[in-house]
Amino acid sequence: MDTPLHTIAVVGLGTMGTGIAEVLAHAGREVIGIDISDSAARHAVTALETSTARAVERERITEEERRNTLARFRTFSDLHAAAEADLVIEVVPESYEAKQQVFRALDAIVRPDAILATGTNALSVTRLAADSQHPERVLGLHFFNPAPAMKLVEVVSSVLTSPLAVETVTALARELGKEPVAVGDRPGFVADGLLFGYLNQAAAMYEAKYASREDIDAAMKLGCGLPMGPLALLDLIGIDTARTVLDAMYAESHDRLHAPSPILKQLSEAGLTGRKAGRGFYSYAAPDTSVLVPDALTPQPEAAASAGREVRSVGVAGSGTMASGIAEVFAKAGYDVVLAARSPEKAETAKARIAKSLARSVDKGRMTAEASAATLARITPAGSLDAFAEVDLAVEAVAEDLEIKQALFATLDKICKEGAVLATTTSSLPVVACARATSRPQDVIGMHFFNPAPAMKLVEVVRTVLTSDEVHATVREVTTKIKKHPVDCGDRAGFIVNALLFPYLNNAIKMVEEHYATLDDIDAAMKLGGGYPMGPFELLDVVGLDVSLAIEKVLHREFRDPGLAPAPLLEHLVAAGCLGRKTGRGFREYARR
Repeated sequence: MDTPLHTIAVVGLGTMGTGIAEVLAHAGREVIGIDISDSAARHAVTALETSTARAVERERITEEERRNTLARFRTFSDLHAAAEADLVIEVVPESYEAKQQVFRALDAIVRPDAILATGTNALSVTRLAADSQHPERVLGLHFFNPAPAMKLVEVVSSVLTSPLAVETVTALARELGKEPVAVGDRPGFVADGLLFGYLNQAAAMYEAKYASREDIDAAMKLGCGLPMGPLALLDLIGIDTARTVLDAMYAESHDRLHAPSPILKQLSEAGLTGRKAGRGFYSYAAPDTSVLVPDALTPQPEAAASAGREVRSVGVAGSGTMASGIAEVFAKAGYDVVLAARSPEKAETAKARIAKSLARSVDKGRMTAEASAATLARITPAGSLDAFAEVDLAVEAVAEDLEIKQALFATLDKICKEGAVLATTTSSLPVVACARATSRPQDVIGMHFFNPAPAMKLVEVVRTVLTSDEVHATVREVTTKIKKHPVDCGDRAGFIVNALLFPYLNNAIKMVEEHYATLDDIDAAMKLGGGYPMGPFELLDVVGLDVSLAIEKVLHREFRDPGLAPAPLLEHLVAAGCLGRKTGRGFREYARR
């Protein structure tokens, strides 16, 4: 196994196999592409020709380099073509029967020192290796789609795998310009192990008609900075593939979060498997395209004339970062804002924070000095909620404590004029409990802004069973006017974003507890393999471990799912006062300011 892995066979020339073959040929390897389908082989050659021509046009490679790359890629329909390969990577459909058939045949074809790799993302590498005559040379090599663009490669070893085989393949991954992460053998490995649970929950959320497919996808893109929403990503991956992965994960974990949502089975069996079929959660112009076309579920444009109430002035209750940010957003949009805190001094401090934020925007050329001054002039600091007597919309942004919020809403009920809309920015508490503290629950709604409010485009609009249509329309209209994107959701724990985000974070912590992977490898896997802007542990330390634990507890209490129970490691860190960046130590240590 001390070969340089110069000649590499790729068995299965679907989308992933073709992408892997392209990466290898670009890197100077002799690539033997094998597929029983002549059309698949022809498509692979065409794809390589197209991608290399594009690279020449963009001056990434020369014409001579293109010719050499194409010359290094040869296709065959018989496995015997792999006889002289130093490494064979199988990327056939996710089926034990199909993969075992390939490995049994390869045992009689390849040299004794050749390495055999499976590209599975769901099946047991150990089970595949055990079926081979030489299990020590079998490992997993999990590329991510699209293989030429995605940096992550998971190198999966079983208890039977030779360390030398792992070292050799890991070195190859680095030579290909990839970032290899070493992981053990369990369904989903690191990236998909975290990703597919989240995708499954999103599918279940949609199936329950809690939110529309567009709102679920927009919420996760705008609220978490993800490159794609979960339902669009399921369409890209293939709904049938996702179901296979989840089945394998559930068979091992018995965690209900991994039990495939029934809608995945329904769509799969109807042949609505996503982009490759032209229809999945969304409808596409043609199979294998990303061009969306309207269908029966596509939202209709909202009527030009709003059925909401007129809002000219806004009250923001609170003096923290979120309250200041929300006040800045409304003032920038032209609303007169009353910023009320527990004392005039706290209100003035909050306004000073806004002044600094506006000054930074001026320094960066995002707004003029005149616009900054006009924005600041619209904000009136106040030391009491009594200043909210004439506002049209009151938004509370105080501590995430239900008793505090209920007391505040009871006060707003007495102070605010008839017809004023009362909104809470809670991220996890029941909006209806705030509404019931007033004599006008029909006027109460949730407006969940994301931090930092001036930068984040998402607002979750949370209506209770008591919220009037008029109030809902008012808040959607106002959200649009302040240049935010509203998504509708019902009044249940976590709304859209936190209900999908925090179980994913909790599962990442469980991976570390089980010594399956390191913090650094998990963070790298999700950034490089999933396109996440931050790894889960980076994000947890930014959010605050105490805040994260509180949200996990709320989710567990509401849904009563054992899989949502907070990871013990999270509870231990919080008990020790290790709350993340704000304390200088969380999952990692930070230099104190």
